[in-house]
Amino acid sequence: MHFLTQELTFPNVNESTPEGLLAVGGDLSTERLLLAYQSGIFPWFEDGDPILWWSPVERMVLFPDEFKVSKSMRNVINQGVFQVTFNKAFREVMMNCQSVKREGQYGTWISDDMIEAYCKLHELGKAMSVEVWQNKTLVGGLYGVDMHPVFCGESMFSRVSNASKMAFIALVNYLKTNNYTLLDSQIYNDHLDSLGCREIPREEFMRILKP
Repeated sequence: MHFLTQELTFPNVNESTPEGLLAVGGDLSTERLLLAYQSGIFPWFEDGDPILWWSPVERMVLFPDEFKVSKSMRNVINQGVFQVTFNKAFREVMMNCQSVKREGQYGTWISDDMIEAYCKLHELGKAMSVEVWQNKTLVGGLYGVDMHPVFCGESMFSRVSNASKMAFIALVNYLKTNNYTLLDSQIYNDHLDSLGCREIPREEFMRILKP
């Protein structure tokens, strides 16, 4: 594990711990964040703790062409109960991801500093949000960093049933239409697994990210 200085650099991802922790410290400047994502690295840490930078040995991803919409979600789509937009409420999506309660989780890793940092990426066209609305109320969404042809998903939220799934489906359709190779979901969890994501070795992920 490495301790970062003000120098704008990261160690090789192969120097991470078995858990995927690569480095500590640095900052959340636009330049450092872009270098991190370009290098297969992302920040993940509790609010108030030092910045931790990760590159997991196994990467949770989705190949867009492998995604299949479930019959139940096709029914939801056909009912027209949700409206989907892109990049209309980026900050609001992040704030909802920050505040939503998650089972087994105390607190959040999305600090106010993280929100400001990623909003700057959004202003530069390097981060994107998907919003899901019901009766003109924001009820679900997701955001991530755009490193075309890889989209790095960061977090999603849902205030009503199926809203985050709707955002995910809209994102995958966008990725297919715009010739993205991969949706990076970073670390395994059951919800991502249920959406069709799977783990691949870091080496394969890096070959796709930096061909």
